[in-house]
Amino acid sequence: MNENAYQAKLIKKLKRLFPGIVILKNDSSYIQGMLDLTLLYQDRWATLEVKKDENAPTQPNQRHYQKLMDDMSFSAFIYPENEEEVLAALQEAFTSRRSACVSQS
Repeated sequence: MNENAYQAKLIKKLKRLFPGIVILKNDSSYIQGMLDLTLLYQDRWATLEVKKDENAPTQPNQRHYQKLMDDMSFSAFIYPENEEEVLAALQEAFTSRRSACVSQS
């Protein structure tokens, strides 16, 4: 599955898991390395960088922005191989008053 197809499937899943979520697709040409999706849910937010698989290359600055956003709220690289773990951590981050953590390789 290519990244666009996976991203579309993931967006549908996020909308089922978090009713009322607002999902913004970010413009990578505006800020190089900005992550793909910004998620707004109730009084929380998160960012996700969608990859087609765990070996997909990262673009310059993506790791920087992922760490920066994770320090502020919640942020992760997501791909089919870690989807379950990331969605569980995201659910915890959206429902708990403390930060959730996903290990990043």
